[in-house]
Amino acid sequence: MSTHETVRVDLGERSYDVLAGEGLLAEAGTYISPVLKQDRVFVVTDEHVAPLHLEILERSLDDSGIRCETMVLPAGDRTKDFAHLQKLIDEFLTRKIERSSTIIALGGGVIGDLAGFAASITLRGIDYIQIPTTLLAQVDSSVGGKTAINTAHGKNLVGMFHQPRLVLADITTLDTLPQREFLAGYAEIVKYGLINDPEFFGWLEGHGAAMRDGNRAARVKAVVTSCQAKADIVAADEREAGQRALLNLGHTFGHALEAETGYGDMLLHGEGVAIGMIMAFDLSVRMGLCPAEDAARLHRHFAAIGLDTGLDHIQGVSWQAESLLDHMGRDKKVKDGRLTFILVEGIGRAFLNRDVKLEDLMATLEDSIGS
Repeated sequence: MSTHETVRVDLGERSYDVLAGEGLLAEAGTYISPVLKQDRVFVVTDEHVAPLHLEILERSLDDSGIRCETMVLPAGDRTKDFAHLQKLIDEFLTRKIERSSTIIALGGGVIGDLAGFAASITLRGIDYIQIPTTLLAQVDSSVGGKTAINTAHGKNLVGMFHQPRLVLADITTLDTLPQREFLAGYAEIVKYGLINDPEFFGWLEGHGAAMRDGNRAARVKAVVTSCQAKADIVAADEREAGQRALLNLGHTFGHALEAETGYGDMLLHGEGVAIGMIMAFDLSVRMGLCPAEDAARLHRHFAAIGLDTGLDHIQGVSWQAESLLDHMGRDKKVKDGRLTFILVEGIGRAFLNRDVKLEDLMATLEDSIGS
């Protein structure tokens, strides 16, 4: 039997549960059956996840009398594009998907974003379920209904808000996750402490290493706390008109770094966010908003946990502040031509700012490049 905790995302008629715990994948059919409109599902996964987890899911669905058809896509962020979106939708239509069918996204953030976006526009919108298998997807991208693909102009610029019917976050899937992928997801967990929960950040300082090293109780607590934090924010601001923008702490910088490296394995999303949060703290210190000790505390924690906090470890990139600034100008959060940043007054005190002076921003970029 699985053991799990439940987080409710309260959105009226579109509310849904996030189940987080151990053994959920093996019993997925039991939890999925009540939210289905018909006993037919389409599982979307990738070449890395399929050999590890697909058979367990298929067996559980079969045991619950759910017919399952599977599509396996290439792994990696480059799959999150128009070409693979079209290929996926064509496959759905070829197999005669119906409006009462359900899509299941089994994988990390790429699969969740792509399958969710496909679900939002196929037959004008059908149901989907998230089964995130990476830490980053479990604590961030699987919750909240943001779906999107990347374009040559930037990350996540084409997409829809489309809430899932259910999220199953089985932390046992994290046992197969490479350390680098785990740490990339850990950065998103730290984000929740930095936004508005300094006590949680303090807990991570004391328990993050145990969580990294496989302590399941610590992993469940971190995932549940993160999902609850995101659920509360999404319930208050589903379409990012205000408070939800705080979840983008580090992302304006991080997305620019990802764009410069070509959205590949050179820099994972969570790694970009980690460096981006460091840069956001450094910029806040430069502007006199945040105590230098709080920025130093974040630096120390990332270093202790094994996350790189500078650009010098990324080989093969000739960083230029002007190029990063250009990428930032394409960010979807730009409003009236002004860049949007999430800055901080300290750990646990994040706020939105559109009044960053160019000289402060460029100095922060130059310092990061030179460090």
